[in-house]
Amino acid sequence: MSTGDPARPSRGGDDPWGLVPDEAATARALLDDSGRITHWNDGARRLLGHTAAEMLGRPAAELLADPVATTAPPDDGGPLRWKGTVDLRHRDGRRLTVRLLAHRLQQHEGHPDGWLIVSPLAGTERTEQDDQLPRSAFLYAPNALALYDTDLRLRRANRAMEEVIGLTEDEARGLRLSEIGGKPQSIELEEQLRQAMESGRPRDVRTRLRTGGESREHAWLGRIAPVWDAEGELVAVALAAVDITGEDRARLRLQLVNDASRRIGSTLEIGRTAQELLDVCVPRLADFGSVDLLAAPHPHGEAPPTMENGMLTLRRIAHRSATPGAPEALVEVGQLWDHAVSASPVRAVLSGEVVVLHRDDPDFLAWVEQDPERARRATELGVHSGLSVPLSARGVTLGVAQFVRYRRPDPFAPDDVLVAREIVARAAVCLDNAQRFTRERETALALQRSLLPQTLPQRSAVQVASRYLAAAGQTGVGGDWFDVIPLSGARVGLIVGDVVGHGVQASATMGRLRTAVRTLADVDLPPDELLTHLDDLVLRLSEETGGEETAGDIGATCLYAVYDPVTGSCTVARAGHPPPVLIDPGTGGVTTMELPAGPPLGLGGLPFESAEFSLTEGSVLALFTDGLVERRDQDMDEGYRVLHEAVATPAVSLDARCEAVIEALLPGGAPGDDVALLMARTRILDAAHVVTWEIPDDPASCGIARRDIAGQLTRWDLQEAVFTTELVVTELIANAIRHATGPIRLRLILDRTLIIEVSDTSSTAPHLRRAAGFDEGGRGLMLVAQLTQRWGTRHSPSGKTIWAELQLPDG
Repeated sequence: MSTGDPARPSRGGDDPWGLVPDEAATARALLDDSGRITHWNDGARRLLGHTAAEMLGRPAAELLADPVATTAPPDDGGPLRWKGTVDLRHRDGRRLTVRLLAHRLQQHEGHPDGWLIVSPLAGTERTEQDDQLPRSAFLYAPNALALYDTDLRLRRANRAMEEVIGLTEDEARGLRLSEIGGKPQSIELEEQLRQAMESGRPRDVRTRLRTGGESREHAWLGRIAPVWDAEGELVAVALAAVDITGEDRARLRLQLVNDASRRIGSTLEIGRTAQELLDVCVPRLADFGSVDLLAAPHPHGEAPPTMENGMLTLRRIAHRSATPGAPEALVEVGQLWDHAVSASPVRAVLSGEVVVLHRDDPDFLAWVEQDPERARRATELGVHSGLSVPLSARGVTLGVAQFVRYRRPDPFAPDDVLVAREIVARAAVCLDNAQRFTRERETALALQRSLLPQTLPQRSAVQVASRYLAAAGQTGVGGDWFDVIPLSGARVGLIVGDVVGHGVQASATMGRLRTAVRTLADVDLPPDELLTHLDDLVLRLSEETGGEETAGDIGATCLYAVYDPVTGSCTVARAGHPPPVLIDPGTGGVTTMELPAGPPLGLGGLPFESAEFSLTEGSVLALFTDGLVERRDQDMDEGYRVLHEAVATPAVSLDARCEAVIEALLPGGAPGDDVALLMARTRILDAAHVVTWEIPDDPASCGIARRDIAGQLTRWDLQEAVFTTELVVTELIANAIRHATGPIRLRLILDRTLIIEVSDTSSTAPHLRRAAGFDEGGRGLMLVAQLTQRWGTRHSPSGKTIWAELQLPDG
């Protein structure tokens, strides 16, 4: 560092601390990290008599009058500043007690390591002129200052305070602060003055007040402190006011952005997300706000959206007003609204930039005058400022958010535009997520509904009614399903199931499982065997997914019931599914059916068991998925209790009972999980519709069977079906006599079709084949297949049954 010329005072060019003309009034020296002097100014020469040429490079310790006893600045690298008194030796040998202030210099601050040591010279003592400084300093202080006496009445106010209160000191003297301000905030501030005087402790207060003659509020930091005289008696309370409007507005804007990031996007519903945006911004940013979306998102850089007759159509999604009734809204939520191409919302959409309009702008007048109703309401309300912000996310413009001001006198400032842009940008991402989710949910729901039965088949065995409710909220459509499957012998299969997960994948898996169940049911598998085959299918589906998923990642629960209207028996098996409930037609009592607890589908290797029940006619079975009885705020036991009460309530029809169950367990109609409900009322086919014969193991019995069949069909008034029925029965009985042993049973069932069943004790199933031209056999089943609607074989523990269905004659 340059030491300067010892013959003249150092200036700022040589000494970085020599900034004022009278710098020689301060003795100043620089020491390096070893304690040697590197700079010596003219003030130091005046203090100790040594010139700079004499002192540069010498150890500073040589100046100490008593190096051992005198406290010196520490050299341990700890404190950054030291103060104290030191006895120094003048050049003429005199001993001087000097007041020193030492600052540690560090290299990272742009200076070499060492110390800056300063000391004021004689002539800086307090003078009479100093006693006159407080009055002028008080009067012209940049901050607003006021003094209140012990009665809290104004005694002194400086020029800045006079501007704040809009009164001179003489005009306000003797008034209380509440009388000067005349606002509730002034009363509160006066109470703070009183508390500071009573406690004797200073305090800080934040408030918002209008300055004298202004219509706009300012944010103020008031610093209150008691004032004591020389005898220690409290004589006044001082109030200093600092205008922190800029900092306060910046804090409010930051808080607004933080609130937006926390509150917007709590759901994946488009309307709710748009409303959350407006709830944050109104009235904190604007007096009215609205969100309008395009019918189809507009990708940036592509052709502009289609406009008819120079008009762009937007759909109102949400709006909010600081005035009750939202008088600014020209359209209702959900309505379409046409905008001219020159309108600010359209300009914002097409350009992707924020459009700001003020009352004096020609564009503002043109926008208002585009719609007579808008012009009328803008004039009545005094709208003076508008802001249109495009809703853009991921390179696509979704719509526009509009804000207007009329209650707040200040127009939209550049900082307001930045805040609005930031908040709307965050909301646009949430809206885009909501739109994507909505599209995916609609696709999954369409797939789900297309895979569910469009109409339930009405069978003689049961009367059925059903309900399906898709999950609401962010979970999306799941994989719940139900089905009613016609089986042989007038029986019916009832099934409900639930695939793990939500979305399109769950719906697709549900469709595959439902198809598999129908295929397996067509071969008349018992419920437990059907679930075993379905379990194998789910395992294969899991393995086919590949990637990181393993077997069991695709899971499902299922319940399958087979009801026989001839015997009234119902066989039920379940795979990790909630058991159904049964309503007794006689007593009206409701019970939960006790079933073996089978494992969920997809685990593999575990057995399934069936349970058989005997049901009286008119019994009601309720099969459902767990979304009906299990919720976050309700366990399954409580759900079953409510379900029992709901199904026991008398209803005019089975469909009405279905609706009553949904209303009782899902009063809001928006379940957190998919819900499938299938209710079936049983019927019994009486002796007038079912006839059974025991057939002897003798070829001659075919003729007897034909005679009995002809007589029964005549009693049923089905003479036209006699010939065909005789051919089919003769072939089936002949096959049973030839290939089986033991008793043979023939049964006719008159249902929606004429059902023929021949049962024997053999477990060997017949196979349909095409006989060659000279074969003596092999044409029987081919003949049966040609004469009947459908035919098949089902197995039982005692053997098998071959069945066939014939179309009833017209009428």
